[in-house]
Amino acid sequence: MSRRPSRRNPGRRQRGRHHQSKGPEGEIRRSQVVGTYGPGALVDLLEHAVLVGGLDFWNYPNGPRPVIPEPRLRERLTERLARLDPPVHLSEDEPFLGPPAARDDAPAPWNGVQALEFPGWFVCQNTDCRALVGRGTLDLKNDRWHHLCDDGKQSPVVPVRFVAACVRGHVQDFPWVFFAHLGVSTCASPRLCLDEGASGDFSDIRVTCRTCGAHQPLSRARIRDAELPCRGRRPWLGDYGREDCDRTMRLLVRTATNAYFGQVESALSIPDPTREIEDRLESIWPIVKNAEADSLPVLRSTIDSVAAALEGYSDEDVLTAIAARRADRTVGREPLRVAEMRQLLQSPRERPGEVADPELDFFARRIEPPADYPAIAGLVLVHKLRTVRAQVGFTRLEAPTPDADGEVDLGVESQRLGLDARWLPASEVRGEGVWITLGEARVCAWEDRPAVIERDRELRAGFDAWTSSRQARSIVYPGIRYYLLHSFSHLLMSAIALDCGYPSASISERLYCASRAADLPMAAILLSTGSAGAEGTLGGLVEEGRRLGRHIERALRMGSLCSNDPVCGGHSPAADHGERHLEGAACHGCLFVAEPSCEQFNVYLDRALVVPTLGQDPDLAFFEAP
Repeated sequence: MSRRPSRRNPGRRQRGRHHQSKGPEGEIRRSQVVGTYGPGALVDLLEHAVLVGGLDFWNYPNGPRPVIPEPRLRERLTERLARLDPPVHLSEDEPFLGPPAARDDAPAPWNGVQALEFPGWFVCQNTDCRALVGRGTLDLKNDRWHHLCDDGKQSPVVPVRFVAACVRGHVQDFPWVFFAHLGVSTCASPRLCLDEGASGDFSDIRVTCRTCGAHQPLSRARIRDAELPCRGRRPWLGDYGREDCDRTMRLLVRTATNAYFGQVESALSIPDPTREIEDRLESIWPIVKNAEADSLPVLRSTIDSVAAALEGYSDEDVLTAIAARRADRTVGREPLRVAEMRQLLQSPRERPGEVADPELDFFARRIEPPADYPAIAGLVLVHKLRTVRAQVGFTRLEAPTPDADGEVDLGVESQRLGLDARWLPASEVRGEGVWITLGEARVCAWEDRPAVIERDRELRAGFDAWTSSRQARSIVYPGIRYYLLHSFSHLLMSAIALDCGYPSASISERLYCASRAADLPMAAILLSTGSAGAEGTLGGLVEEGRRLGRHIERALRMGSLCSNDPVCGGHSPAADHGERHLEGAACHGCLFVAEPSCEQFNVYLDRALVVPTLGQDPDLAFFEAP
């Protein structure tokens, strides 16, 4: 990662007797750039704080770019992104690109992902000074900013840990001069200092002007009379990134967890017989995209790759598929998870000695579910699994809430990743997984229980309270079936992590949920693990899938009692003064898992729906007590 603007030249430093080029100021794995440290993210380096540049400031070396193909995901996102204002039109040839690889021995603005030094205000580290100053008054020495204190000393400074942001994702320097002089006339020559008190606690921080004596506690920045209008600044998009905004700014700790929420869409690479010809066109699209009835036969007869890819298909079928792709027609395509569900349901039965083809991206085999749990209708061991993750935007202050299909809201609060780029940053993860489906008849019978119907009303009331308090976007209540699947997934994830050889944070969930009224009712979960840039995993998760009954028993025991009971078990989402409106019986002591593992940022959870829980009607539980 290189800083922008760069005010230094790559120097040389001495280590022992050897000289070598100075390395980068910080390193981020390429897989982390998608979602965690994507465009617009605030990142701390060793000596500086930066804002990751937008896609227009990502630099790829000469030669082929790292294209990540996934036609199903491209089709789904093309339709949705085209509805934005202004619309985003994905490229046909390169819709998804992996982050560029940077040269660590030559950090420069044209190398890798550019980053803008942000914020532009700093705090002097001289304890007798503590001046709060802008970058324009500082001197750069030995690649670090220094401030000239009143005593004549040059003291190093550090970036101030507070910025201003709004719920639409805009970010800017906090208006320190204006804030320090709230309610008083503006000072002609302000000289600010930041007093953080003995503890550094937020309540002790005070901004003072040494010229006129005006001062304000930083806690006032959270009071309505100190609201600041947003200027619509998007520095990660460059000089032309500013837009109109009618929101107010909020004080934000730049390293806080709510400073950046990447909106990531994903799809499994599964065989799809209905689009085999489209998949074959993917590899040769740059060659055949302009083909017509007179030129296609020539291409097939003269180019070996075209002939091999289109073998078995008539010219008429090929031309029809080419025309459909040109028009970006997706009519008749099933949602991503519906197509994945159908493929998993059709998985062949496992045969002794069968080994996956190394060239395959997907290899799954069905085995018998545990006899002790008749509610489990299907069990599939996914030996090879490829998942493509693409970031479509990001939010600040409030996390994006995916719907039951895993699609995040791309409404007004979502921010763009670039101005002119026609591609999205993506990564591919190869690994393994275990797919478990619940019997539809049993789930329907459970949903019809009076206790479950009443609990559904209570959860819906909590959901309505949450959406009304945030003037909700187009978010739909996921239904009590989703709460059941999500809670069961978290319990099983925590239980299976104890034996599979992977930490719980490395296991992720993928939920398949659709009501009984859908064309394909769904009640299934996929627990998977994998690594970006790796060829696969060691098979530990698949092997533990063969002992699923033991893990379910452990999961139910873990969920039956929480260390925070009876408070946790008796929690009501509708009447919670702490505004935990999206959880029933759920907390850090029982259901919450690492955020990378969860599709919903640890909401839509209620273990009382899975197993009998202290303080709740036992008839709520889908499973019996272990």
